[in-house]
Amino acid sequence: MSRRINFIETWDKLSDTVEKVITAAPLARPVWNDKFSDIYSLCIAYPEALGENLYSATKSFLSAHVKKLSKDVHHCGEDFLTSYAKNWETYSQGAVYLNLLYHHFNHQYVTKSKQNDADIEYGFITDDKEQMLEIKDVSGLAMEAWKEGMLVPLQHRLVNALLKDIAKDREGDLSGKNTKIHQVALYSLVAVEQHKKRNALKVEMLCSLPTLYYYEDTFEKLFLQQTGEYYRAKALELLNDSTCSEYMNKVLSLLTDEEMRNRRFLHISSYKKTTLECQQRVIIDHIKFLQAGCRQMIRHNSTTDLLHMYMLLKSVANGLTHMVSELEAHIKETGLELVKGIKEGNIPLQFVETILEVHKRFHDLIRDTFNSDKLFVSALDRACIAAVNYSEPKQPCKAPELVCKYCDAILRRCAKGPSSDADDKLQSSILVFRYIDDKDVFQKFYSRALAKRLVHTPCAMDMEEMMINRLKGVCGYDFTSKLHCMFTDVRLSTDLMQKYHQSSGKDGESPQTSINVNVLQVSAGAWPLSANQVEFVLPESLHKCLLHFEEFYNKKFNGRNLSWLHHLSQADVRINFTTKPYLVTMSTFQLAVVILFNDATELSLSEISENTKLKSRDLERNVVALIDANILVKKEQEKKLDEHSVVCVNMKFSNKRTKFRVAFTQTQKEQVVEVQQTHSSVADDRKLYLQAAIVRIMKARKVLHHNSLMEEVINKSRIRFTPSVSAIKRSIEALIEKSYIERSPESPDQYRYLA
Repeated sequence: MSRRINFIETWDKLSDTVEKVITAAPLARPVWNDKFSDIYSLCIAYPEALGENLYSATKSFLSAHVKKLSKDVHHCGEDFLTSYAKNWETYSQGAVYLNLLYHHFNHQYVTKSKQNDADIEYGFITDDKEQMLEIKDVSGLAMEAWKEGMLVPLQHRLVNALLKDIAKDREGDLSGKNTKIHQVALYSLVAVEQHKKRNALKVEMLCSLPTLYYYEDTFEKLFLQQTGEYYRAKALELLNDSTCSEYMNKVLSLLTDEEMRNRRFLHISSYKKTTLECQQRVIIDHIKFLQAGCRQMIRHNSTTDLLHMYMLLKSVANGLTHMVSELEAHIKETGLELVKGIKEGNIPLQFVETILEVHKRFHDLIRDTFNSDKLFVSALDRACIAAVNYSEPKQPCKAPELVCKYCDAILRRCAKGPSSDADDKLQSSILVFRYIDDKDVFQKFYSRALAKRLVHTPCAMDMEEMMINRLKGVCGYDFTSKLHCMFTDVRLSTDLMQKYHQSSGKDGESPQTSINVNVLQVSAGAWPLSANQVEFVLPESLHKCLLHFEEFYNKKFNGRNLSWLHHLSQADVRINFTTKPYLVTMSTFQLAVVILFNDATELSLSEISENTKLKSRDLERNVVALIDANILVKKEQEKKLDEHSVVCVNMKFSNKRTKFRVAFTQTQKEQVVEVQQTHSSVADDRKLYLQAAIVRIMKARKVLHHNSLMEEVINKSRIRFTPSVSAIKRSIEALIEKSYIERSPESPDQYRYLA
């Protein structure tokens, strides 16, 4: 209940307690409780609350007390910092207790004198921003009194003493026991402004008071200046006495020591600023000196020095740019040198393993030395792309073909049985595949190689499908859709042949012939197989077999046409005239030649040609293959075959293996022609792909500027190949001629889609 109170009498009694509290002297609990009640009574006094009087009296008392302490500290000689820190510790602790004693005063008077959140929310805000922060709680009054009575008159002496001791610590002349004193002294420069932070949070929409302003203005600026001067001189001293490697070692040691010193002496807000100042003086000011030694370190694989350089430069803005470019140039140079050196032997194997070896070497360097920094990883990728896609002047890049041949060789070996080693190699080949720019060229080579494996050799289907799924993971489903169709055709053909054999009445034998037929039915759009361009007549027995299958197929599928690819088919032929049976795999052309010897002991090439309709060039190649296999022999040992040459069956034929294949290899010229045809096919596909991409983009955008269209087409095509600007322009012109798009009448640089 409110009552009349004599303020002077009450304050005389209260001031003694305030003095004990602010000096952290012992105080009995009853006394504390009585004075706690007296402060409450002053806040609710009748007829007028005495909060303002208490505020003024407390402020005057604190100011007088601090001035007295200031005189004592001022007269200390060498113990100035120790005395200051001791008095601050006592005073700051007492201020905390005093704030608790004045709890009701802070609640009843201070809080009500300030604007609350509702005032701010609804705009009831005074125009004087300083007035909003003028009324302080008791802890704020205590800090303000310390600042005005102690810090302002002694700040120069205090700051100089701190800077002097920090300089001594840099030279190793300061004992560790003084660290606590410096921390306490420095904290006082921050603490005297902390009360403003609590008040500023209430008015943060109006003003932003720098709560560390006093610390920054009185100490931090001078400290940073001193630090910069020290490390500028230190860097020059090290440069005169050290190599680049030694300089980096010493600088790293200096920066580590300075970081630890920051944590011992400074406020947390100064850590970053001090580090930046040190980096400016010892790194940025001499960055050319560091960069000058970078190239030799990379070329000599000086991992320790590179690690030190990375640690120094990574925190500097754009500091790693030169280092990254040097490493990229070195990787590119190394890769190109090794790739150009591949001249003979198993070139596909050497090419892929060379790229993988270069990638692994520098990937390990980047992982162990540069902590897998994205900048260096990107540099490695760019350098590998340059090495993989190298090509001789005016020659297409060979990487797609070589990587395809590498995969083809592994997958062919897997037909005998898959292995973990083969799977690892195929997985590694995907890394090289990612670096290929012309992925559509690889796709064309790979589809042709896959078709040959599916047609001519037994395949490890699981390994084949795993490889295709890896390619799909890199380039998407569209890239591998035709490859998936090829597998679908193989499965459907297997089911179809089972039904055919069942309908034939006998397992694999038709009613008209004893020949076992197995037909692989493929889709013309999915398989990269060319039509038979060789004039050829099947033997009568084979012809009847195919007629029987066509009859079955036409009943099964109405309206479909079959085109026989005899140049890709093969046969397993059993030799019965020898002492032991042999099973020989040969092409259909070779089979047609061999079957003729069922009715004749010897034949001239002209007779064989008349029966098979094979021309001299194709006939000669197939006959030579049979002669090389020792199945046929020349009657006369002439060096070169002609139409009059006579061949006969080798009745003394023998072979270590009872099952083998008649070798039939492509000539160098045929391989070159096939590669040229592949590149020509890719060029045609690219024209259609670009036109389709342009139409899709224009259909979505309706109207598009020329440069924007070019950019979108390039981005859309990049996953398969990087189109040239001229190719895109030709595709645009072709679409304009076909009336898919037109130039806008308003602007010649714009195109409009024609529905």
